[in-house]
Amino acid sequence: MKKNILIIILAILSVILFFLYSSEKKSNSYPTYGETGFPKNCRAIIAANIDGYEDGDYTAAEALGSIDRNCGLYGYSW
Repeated sequence: MKKNILIIILAILSVILFFLYSSEKKSNSYPTYGETGFPKNCRAIIAANIDGYEDGDYTAAEALGSIDRNCGLYGYSW
């Protein structure tokens, strides 16, 4: 009986620690920019591409290409 309670407590603690640890790793929770002002994560890249498209700096294809290249399946900004 004590062994089962110990296992349950350890399982609960493991789940809690997992969620605490993984929440710190969310690098796309907010946009981050480098010292030069360029975007460093996907949230900032997407915002920059939308702004560039709305300002007429990029076409839709250019903006989506940048998002795919940096934030797609094999993106560099993850």
